[in-house]
Amino acid sequence: MVDFLGENAIALNERSKQIRRDTITLSKANGGYHYGGSFSAVEILISLYDKVLAPNDRFILSKGHACWPYYVLLRECGYDPKLEGHPTLDPNNGVHCSSGSEGHGLPIGIGMAMARKRKGEEGDIYVLIGDGECQEGTTWESLLIAAHYKLDNLTAIVDYNKIQGSGLVDDILPIQGIDRIAKILGWSVSEINGHSCDEIETVLKVKSYGKPRFIIAYTVKGKGVSFMENEPKWHAQWPDAEHEKQAFKELV
Repeated sequence: MVDFLGENAIALNERSKQIRRDTITLSKANGGYHYGGSFSAVEILISLYDKVLAPNDRFILSKGHACWPYYVLLRECGYDPKLEGHPTLDPNNGVHCSSGSEGHGLPIGIGMAMARKRKGEEGDIYVLIGDGECQEGTTWESLLIAAHYKLDNLTAIVDYNKIQGSGLVDDILPIQGIDRIAKILGWSVSEINGHSCDEIETVLKVKSYGKPRFIIAYTVKGKGVSFMENEPKWHAQWPDAEHEKQAFKELV
């Protein structure tokens, strides 16, 4: 396992810090929280929205609790999504799937990818899922289905921060080996540093002909704010004024 708090840690650039600051501001003004899983996904979301997504592509945030940086980026794109604790379907505002109940986003993405294949339509489908979500039966069924139908217009990205709502993934239901299983089933599998925009953008721009792509992005829960990093309680904890002040100080 790569230690992204140690020698492999990625220093946040100004763009990453800005999105985290904007996430705190937007979420606190609208009753939001879930900072741990939001901050682990920031560089993945930035890479998708700043560099990767083409007009015909579609993105699904299956780990819907990480919606606040997603809303920040959608608003930057000129959309006006409804600001609530989990995304609600609103294609006119860039939200292509209602999500939050774990295990639904990847099956929906498979449906979209399969429909495009059958209709001969262009554009790729990207789905961001959580590591806890990888315990869901629907995720395992999706691995089988996408590989069987050779959905090479589908990319699943796992935000592997090793912590889920009720504790450590390894303590609850370990998912080690899911990369090998996906590869055996017929997926193109990659492992990357989920806080390196360069690595994320590079792997997302590589086509995998005849195979869906399964990308494991190793991340840190709460990345960028010291008291949140790798702390399970910040999966869903609301920061008081003092914690908020400290977070902004570290994100300058």
